[in-house]
Amino acid sequence: MSIFNVNPVTVEDYRLRARRFLPRFLFDYIDGGANRESTLRYNVSDFEHYRLIQRVMKNVEHVDCSTVLAGHQAAMPVALAPVGMAGMFARRGETQGARAAQRIGIPFTTSTLGICPVEEIQAAIGQPFWFQLYMLRDRGIVETLLARARAAGCDTLVFTVDLAVLGLRLRDFRNGMVGTNLPSKLSKMAQLLSSPRWVLDVGIKGKPHSIGNLSDVVPDPDDLNAYKAFIDSQVDSTVTWQDIAWLRSIWPGKLIIKGIMEVDDAQAALDVGADGVVVSNHGARQLDAVASSISKLPAIADAVGGQMEVYLDGGVRNGLDVLKAVALGARGVLIGRPWIWAMAGGGEAGLDSLLGLFHKEIRAGMALLGVNRIEEVNRDVIELAAGKTGT
Repeated sequence: MSIFNVNPVTVEDYRLRARRFLPRFLFDYIDGGANRESTLRYNVSDFEHYRLIQRVMKNVEHVDCSTVLAGHQAAMPVALAPVGMAGMFARRGETQGARAAQRIGIPFTTSTLGICPVEEIQAAIGQPFWFQLYMLRDRGIVETLLARARAAGCDTLVFTVDLAVLGLRLRDFRNGMVGTNLPSKLSKMAQLLSSPRWVLDVGIKGKPHSIGNLSDVVPDPDDLNAYKAFIDSQVDSTVTWQDIAWLRSIWPGKLIIKGIMEVDDAQAALDVGADGVVVSNHGARQLDAVASSISKLPAIADAVGGQMEVYLDGGVRNGLDVLKAVALGARGVLIGRPWIWAMAGGGEAGLDSLLGLFHKEIRAGMALLGVNRIEEVNRDVIELAAGKTGT
């Protein structure tokens, strides 16, 4: 049976639709991880190491899953994670994601490498959103980006620290995503010809395809290969916590450090004045064979959770995964692939539907756990599965 004869509901439903819609090189870019993709699998499967504890005969008439994320009220403990080139997966994808997040009442995070510039997103939603930043070798460009983000209403900076070098994402090599030679170009052309709906909706109607926030510093704003060369030249392998202290000194809003996997790094982020950390292995796109994000969350939450906000990124596929993360100490979670798959596979309405499902799953889960407020979702409602070990 064709997937288009089935009403998409879950993250996996939308993933399958996205696979049909997107050219292969774009689908694999968002779907894949580094090297053998072991950690990509762990990020999802390790949620099964934990079981929720059902309790009955509780008055759960007034379940409320709202919370506060980075100083703002949120309808549930979920934010949309930054995804580079989101506007290549759906027409002006960053604005679609921002509008969907606004409607349900959760934060949206745009990437430094987004197709839509921060000004376009601000015009679309007219309210604060989060901005993700990589440290670039040219600190003047960093300061310019921060000034633009601040002027566009961004009051929370999500700074990614796990990009000392680019991870080896082998699917991109296979598909010619990172190549400029003739075989790579022919491979991408063949994949485009097999995706006519994407070509019309995104490839033609979705222009311009430049990295909007960097359009004034890259020589040819319409050449994505030029952008790649620029980014490759700007990846800064010399960054240390001293650079984060400098960043803290020039950014007046909330500062959340993304890419923390160990307690000592979480403590270092706290020491330089960060307001929060995201326990994350970059969606398993950087170093393969490292632990899953969920397995590292409890220890980090225990160490610094009383002094800063702790978030989780990686492997979240439904509302019950969100509850598991919150029970283990997360203030909230960031979802990346799920929102891109939903948008690519179902458009803005598909993303609305998926976020609505997350909200329903969280509320129903809380009721069956016997709790009414998200603050009551703690270690009392979770346990290790039989035969599993954890922190």
